[in-house]
Amino acid sequence: MMNNSSGNSYSKYFGEAALLLMTLIWGGTFVIVKESLNDISTMLFIAFRFGIAAAVLGFILLIRKIKLDWNSILPGMFLGVFLFLGFFTQTIGLKFTSATKSGFLTGSLVVMVPVLQMIIEKRRPSRGAVLGTALVFFGILFLSSGGSTVGSLLSELGSNFNFGDGMTLLCALFFAAHVVYIDVISTKNHFWTLLLIQISTVSLLSFIAAFISAGASIELLHISLTKYLLFGLLYTSLMATLVNIGLQTKFQKVVSPTKAGIIYSFEPIFAALFAFFLLNEKITNFGFAGCALIFLGLIVSEVYDSFLIKKINNGIKT
Repeated sequence: MMNNSSGNSYSKYFGEAALLLMTLIWGGTFVIVKESLNDISTMLFIAFRFGIAAAVLGFILLIRKIKLDWNSILPGMFLGVFLFLGFFTQTIGLKFTSATKSGFLTGSLVVMVPVLQMIIEKRRPSRGAVLGTALVFFGILFLSSGGSTVGSLLSELGSNFNFGDGMTLLCALFFAAHVVYIDVISTKNHFWTLLLIQISTVSLLSFIAAFISAGASIELLHISLTKYLLFGLLYTSLMATLVNIGLQTKFQKVVSPTKAGIIYSFEPIFAALFAFFLLNEKITNFGFAGCALIFLGLIVSEVYDSFLIKKINNGIKT
């Protein structure tokens, strides 16, 4: 019979594997979204992407006769607002900053998560998680520097910090808050209700934002129903939204928010690999170094604490 300790370990590792799969799917969407946005405005794409996912999930729940839990509706909307704000500020930020700075600033959520975890949950991350977070942060720094030096990226951030950079930093904060609040809310509420209301909220708010952005001349509305756009909408709505948000809502509760943030940092690695194989985009030496540091950060966060505990226990025995 499996004891409680081994059962918890299995649950944790299974949850981490689910989040890593989710990150792999997200990394693969970069190429698809990039090509799809040639045929549709950004906020409209997000609105349809989440709207299709909500409609498919609603139909599944109706067929399976799964009832919603009314007590979980407001928490689902709460999560949806943070998720929407992350997408919205990221979209606005990209209009005013470079893709390199956007990638780095969005990746800074890995540092924000443990801070928010302490503030919101009053729970300190483990030493291994903190050390892993630091390695991942420097990995993202290397990965974001492209072919230039890390110093030039930091210099550009310091001297040319603009409105777009500020919005992208807010985007990282909103995504980090979403990661932490998923940990708080998902254990106490009905899974299917949280999932449906969360993605429905993002869709509704994105439609509103699309028309407001058009009215303010931030982004004009346009859509051309090409075959690639239809493929992009179907793939991102079913895989990157319905499956991924479902995996996050279901399994992140067995993983600490800080560890989840580290796992999510693999997204730019997977994105770079997909871009390399599908778009023939080159990965620089700095990019390889960044990938190695991110991978090392995950390994350190996984084994450091158990190694430290084992060392302490051996010291006590001797």
